[in-house]
Amino acid sequence: MVDPVVRQNAGWAPGTLLGSLGPAAAMELVALGVRRQFPPGRLIIRQGGRDSHVVVLISGFVKVTTAVEGVETLLGIRLPGEVIGEISALTGDLRSATVTACGRVGAGLVAGRDFAAFLRRRPEAATLVTAMVARQLNWANRRRTDFAAFPAHIRLARLLIEIAEVCGRDRPDGGIDIAVPLSQPELAAMIAIAQATVQKAVHELRDRKLISTGYRRITVTDPAGLRALADGLA
Repeated sequence: MVDPVVRQNAGWAPGTLLGSLGPAAAMELVALGVRRQFPPGRLIIRQGGRDSHVVVLISGFVKVTTAVEGVETLLGIRLPGEVIGEISALTGDLRSATVTACGRVGAGLVAGRDFAAFLRRRPEAATLVTAMVARQLNWANRRRTDFAAFPAHIRLARLLIEIAEVCGRDRPDGGIDIAVPLSQPELAAMIAIAQATVQKAVHELRDRKLISTGYRRITVTDPAGLRALADGLA
């Protein structure tokens, strides 16, 4: 019998591993995992850890961070259907980042050897994992390009548009709630600006009525306007 949570999330986003695999292969991978539930704020993977399992996200969102000399940087957000920790599982290297639950998260923990065997059985999955890693590198490269090309408020607009596309929830009024709680220090880390500067950028986007904010909460109130600003058209 298929787990009801898995059934509910069978329409994983196309860009995710589970969403890109055929139904049989996706269910095969899910079945390899030991199911776990993580409460908000729980560490799922810790940077520097020696464990080698892969985390298959069934439901909920997580954030990926890294810390260098005590300074934490937010590397990205992962959504249901994605696989996390595959590089350490396949190479045996120490974990290069920390993964934290944003809200309640349901996941399957797949042993590294079982994941490697799955990729050998399913070469199409191995190709998709390679493409997934490449997309993550491209995302990081876009952030670095933005650093040089755009002022802070446009960098922030471009970032929020991408995050809203990944983990946004449509509102009846046409706005988009960003489903992952994000602090201003985390936003500052993602676009490489000082916290004081990100505060000014957030204030400017609020003044333009493009976003509204609360404690660790962001709503894109005018998605078309925010995208126009991000694209340099406003």
